[in-house]
Amino acid sequence: MFFPTILAFQEVRLIPDGTLFIHIALILLMIWILNRTFFRPINRVIESRERNKGGRFGEAQEILREVEKKQANYNAAILEARSRGYELIAAERNVAMTQRQEKIGTVKAEVEQRVAQQNEELNRQTAEAKAAIARDAENLAEKISSNILKTA
Repeated sequence: MFFPTILAFQEVRLIPDGTLFIHIALILLMIWILNRTFFRPINRVIESRERNKGGRFGEAQEILREVEKKQANYNAAILEARSRGYELIAAERNVAMTQRQEKIGTVKAEVEQRVAQQNEELNRQTAEAKAAIARDAENLAEKISSNILKTA
C-alpha cells in the first residue's frame, strides 16, 4: 500500500508551460488582496498598539528627560547661587576688613594723639612740679637759713 503511492509521485513530472505564469499572477494577486484586506489593517492595529505602548513609555521617557533637564538646571542654579553667595560674602568680608583697618588706623591715630597729649601734660606737670619743688626748696632753704641765723 505504501509502495504504490511512492510510485504515483514518481510519475508526476512538472513541465513548465503557460499556466505557470497564470499561477504566478494568481499568487501575486492573492498577496496583493491579502495585503489590502488583511495584513495592512492588522499591521496598523499592531503599530497603533506599539505606538500607544511606546507612547506611554515614550511619554514616561520624555517626562524623565524633562525632570533630568530641570534637575540639571536646578543644580546649575544652586551652584550659581552658591558662587554668587560666596562672592558676596568675600566682598562683604573685604569691605569689613577695609572698615576695620580704617577704624584701627583711626583708633591708633587717636591713641597716638592722646599719648602725645598725655606726654605734653606729663612734661608740663613735671616742669610745674620741678618749679614748685625749686620754689619750695628755696623757701625751705630761706627758712632754714633764717632759723640758723636767728639761733646763732
